[in-house]
Amino acid sequence: MTKTKHIESIVELGHDLAHKHKAFQPDEVNVSQALKKQIAEDFESLQKNGYVIIERLLCESELNTIRSATVPLLEGGGRNNFEGIKTQRLYSVLEKTRLIDSLAIHPRITGLLDYLFQPNYLLSQAQMINILPGEVAQPLHYDDGFYPVKRPRKPLGAATIWAIDEFTDENGATVIIPGSHLLGQEIVTDRSQTIPVVMPAGSVVFFLGTTWHGGGANQSESTRLAATCQYCEPWLRPQENFFLELSQKTLQAIPEQLLSMVGYSIHPPFMGMVNGMHPKRTLSNSKKT
Repeated sequence: MTKTKHIESIVELGHDLAHKHKAFQPDEVNVSQALKKQIAEDFESLQKNGYVIIERLLCESELNTIRSATVPLLEGGGRNNFEGIKTQRLYSVLEKTRLIDSLAIHPRITGLLDYLFQPNYLLSQAQMINILPGEVAQPLHYDDGFYPVKRPRKPLGAATIWAIDEFTDENGATVIIPGSHLLGQEIVTDRSQTIPVVMPAGSVVFFLGTTWHGGGANQSESTRLAATCQYCEPWLRPQENFFLELSQKTLQAIPEQLLSMVGYSIHPPFMGMVNGMHPKRTLSNSKKT
């Protein structure tokens, strides 16, 4: 028998109305106090500077595995100087490899996202980016600038860049302008205030969608490989159309938390529905439970 619920007030529509497919709930009970303290300190730096660097989250064997799985999939160069003429980009990463799933839902990252956004926030896009020798600096930009909401404002998105190779001033480390998340509508082109995000391989920089940054020039003789994941509020349109990109086979394989992030979730009361129902009902039986 179909369950029914009586709604007294629109306030009740701001909560999870699903009967069977409840929203993903992080396992807060098993989160250590040490991790909570780290995340709180990361968030304090993030709010102050617009970014935070977290070093050495991945070990060398993990980095080697990611390199061996993704580098063979890279080819050609960019279509314009923003993507990078001498930069290789791998799109639709989640459909092609499982090797960055754990990066997208790393607890140090989701802990920050829990502070920033409403529950059921979304993965906006994921890429591998390989900057080749001779690449020039990318134009400065901020990642949630395609949402037409005037600055200054709270960020609508956030991003991570994982250093699969070491990031140096010479090999194209991302550059960032500390404090630029607080700027208004001005367009920033002056690079004199930028600093390079120098970090060891296995580290990650997390920055707000309002923070001005850009890829650096690669003046070395080596490539600079990175993985990037961007996120957004659950009521916004992501950059990637995961519904069209991801096969049923992939949807069966990815972790439950990531499944929620790619859109198989509901932002209360009804955003994300399919035929009036939860989108997980479109999945094959083994993932519906």
